[in-house]
Amino acid sequence: MKVLCIGVGNELRGDDVVGRLVVRLLRYQPLPDTTFIEATGEGAALMEAWAGADAIFLIDAVSAGQPSGTIYRFLAHSQPLPAQFFSYSTHAFSVAEAVEMARVLGQLPAHFVIYGIEGENFTAGASITPSVEKAVHEVIRQISAEIYALHSP
Repeated sequence: MKVLCIGVGNELRGDDVVGRLVVRLLRYQPLPDTTFIEATGEGAALMEAWAGADAIFLIDAVSAGQPSGTIYRFLAHSQPLPAQFFSYSTHAFSVAEAVEMARVLGQLPAHFVIYGIEGENFTAGASITPSVEKAVHEVIRQISAEIYALHSP
């Protein structure tokens, strides 16, 4: 099973780096048949990146009005994404739009999980906030467990 972990974000905008940070740290886990990439979140590039993967885990910062560090988990392969969660993107074609376009085109893999981490500060030049950094470690734990479960008989 080909597993792909995609970390989305902009490392120059505070908490927006969180998806990339999760993927950078996941690389140190001994995860079977897993590829890691970092992306800006541009929808067409995401669709191209996940083509051919059996299972995808995508991690991105969200701004949904909940406390900083709140973790959301969406099963994109079985339910539409709430667009307001991923509307922070600076690109016209966002993560949510890419997922829904792939759904319409029949190009979603059978297993597609999206983790959103509620950010607090997206200011240019800001550092990641402590609550978001704490959530990073929990998301790494959850994704690692899910990847191992996918490879279990």
